[in-house]
Amino acid sequence: MSRLEIKTNPDPILREKAKKISEITPEIKRLILDMAETMKKANGIGLAAPQIGQSIRLCVINTEKGHLALINPTITWKSLRKENEEEGCLSVPGIFKPVKRSKIIYVKALNQDNKEIKFRASGLFARVIQHEVDHLDGVLITDKK
Repeated sequence: MSRLEIKTNPDPILREKAKKISEITPEIKRLILDMAETMKKANGIGLAAPQIGQSIRLCVINTEKGHLALINPTITWKSLRKENEEEGCLSVPGIFKPVKRSKIIYVKALNQDNKEIKFRASGLFARVIQHEVDHLDGVLITDKK
């Protein structure tokens, strides 16, 4: 496995709206493994493809059961109840700031086996997904009020 370089602000790729993935190729599956390895080595809990220089709608989240790949993720519902918690970002090193996020979300995505997955996320898991989906839309924590 190769460790990928994490792009940091002001790299312009971090500001692009990432493109949808039309096909889950062996290269995408390899990229998922490399991203999971890179995230782990950087002590991250989530990593979006734009952060490693790929403007595609893919993110990897660290869970208790290992990494979870989300391909073309969509947040289909967000709770009105929000929490204001401090967040950091591998692409914005040294900056931690409070970010208001929905406590509960519903997510729809494809997994690496091209199966649609739908699930409810809450707490830190929901926060990480919202943070990574922001990356796919070119939004950084420094943009948050």
